[in-house]
Amino acid sequence: MKKEDAISYFGSAAELARSLNISEPAVSRWGDTIPKGRAYQIEVLTGGKLKADQHHTAQGRA
Repeated sequence: MKKEDAISYFGSAAELARSLNISEPAVSRWGDTIPKGRAYQIEVLTGGKLKADQHHTAQGRA
């Protein structure tokens, strides 16, 4: 999942961070691709509108 897609869905990086109960700087450290664990969390939060695609998720800490 691309970070820009999630930010677009939630309206801002701040809203995305708030929805995940993390800090906005944590979101900014992701780079272009959302870590796998967070991508799956976003998929659940969006009811599947955004998909955690295994081929496009980053490994590492969420």
